[in-house]
Amino acid sequence: MPAPPPHPVDERRPLGRILLFGVQHVLVMAATPISAIFLMSATLGLDAGLTVKLLSAAFVLSGVGSLVQSLGLWKFGPKLPFVMLPGGAPLILFLAIAEQHGVRTASGAVVITAVFLFVVLPVFTRLLKFFPELVIGTMIVIVGVNLVKVGAVLVTGQPGEPGFADRGDLLLGLATIGFTVLFYLLFTGVLRQVAVLLGLVAGAVLAACLGKFELSGAGAGGPVSLPEVMPFGSPQFNLVAAVPLLLYSLASMAEATGQTVINAEAVGKSIDRRVAVPRTVRGDALTSLIGGAFGLPLMVTSGENIGIVRVTGVRSRYVTAAAGVLLILIGFLAPVTRAIGAIPAAVVGGTAMVVFAVITVLGVQMLARCDLSDHANTFICAVAIALGLLPILIPGVYDGFPANARILLDSGVAIGALTAVVLNILFHHVRPAVVARLRSGEAPSRNRNQSQNQESDR
Repeated sequence: MPAPPPHPVDERRPLGRILLFGVQHVLVMAATPISAIFLMSATLGLDAGLTVKLLSAAFVLSGVGSLVQSLGLWKFGPKLPFVMLPGGAPLILFLAIAEQHGVRTASGAVVITAVFLFVVLPVFTRLLKFFPELVIGTMIVIVGVNLVKVGAVLVTGQPGEPGFADRGDLLLGLATIGFTVLFYLLFTGVLRQVAVLLGLVAGAVLAACLGKFELSGAGAGGPVSLPEVMPFGSPQFNLVAAVPLLLYSLASMAEATGQTVINAEAVGKSIDRRVAVPRTVRGDALTSLIGGAFGLPLMVTSGENIGIVRVTGVRSRYVTAAAGVLLILIGFLAPVTRAIGAIPAAVVGGTAMVVFAVITVLGVQMLARCDLSDHANTFICAVAIALGLLPILIPGVYDGFPANARILLDSGVAIGALTAVVLNILFHHVRPAVVARLRSGEAPSRNRNQSQNQESDR
């Protein structure tokens, strides 16, 4: 009796086709590590050489993580078509910690958080009830707004600094957004999926035409670029400074649960969540632990590649594994990373604004699935967003507070998530239990009153 054919997710296709489809996945997600490292470089004032090394590390670790999640190694990786990227929200938290306590402490916070993921994993399923879609959706909206602001600063520069809102940079950033919209309007299928990257390329070409793109150093320094271990020096471990990332890691585990389930549905594979989800989280933790040693923020599984799976109908996990190999090769090719590093900040900022605004939309979509006709849900969402956006819209609002308190308060993402979690517990867990207890206590008292009245009537 012949063996049954493998499930499409486990299907091995000809190498040429696997590589071709792998390139598509790389093109879709390449803008994210580029934006992340440019954001790190601009915020922390890093030199060009260090930026190239971090970009190399980001590509290599994205590739390593994609291989782990797609192929599965022991108890790591769910064996689904996943890619991994430097995270959006964790990046902002990384930068906030770096600005407060130094980049070495931020790297230490990444390592602490990765270890924390391993430690808390056995019990995290019990915590998921405190992170419903209402909480996660609210947090993602705050994350998206924060990231859009950060992307805009790449275009305009910091208020009060020389060259702020330079007209040429503004036009370059807006032109990049315009190119992206145009490509998305005109193209279909896979080309439409890579409209963001095509917009980035078009913006870079325009910058070159305007004399703002210098490629002369792309071939200098040899053909190979090796990521540098501990590029900022040995990590410093401060548990208090790591609190924002630790708080986020709880939500990231809930997000990993959703990503695993959605991915399995996209490829039509039945999974045991109790097995597959922990494997995804372990893959995130392992890749982040390695990435922390190379100066990177937390690495997270990405849903960007699921669209490609749906468009092409190719569900094989070996395609995303091929994408992982390509990402590693790109990370080691110095001329490629140097050329990417030469892209003007305004172009990357325009691309980042589009990419990061999508995160806000995803949060809104998640909130749309919640019952916002329930006034308690509306109240929870409103208060969490208000407190989360306060330090984002009014920087320095908590400067009068102690330094340790500002670690949490200055992070709109962390304070918004914490507020949503606490209010959700109070409104949907504590209050119903108290009301039920009061009502159960009222019933016996009513019965006693009725008995007393009957006795008096006699």
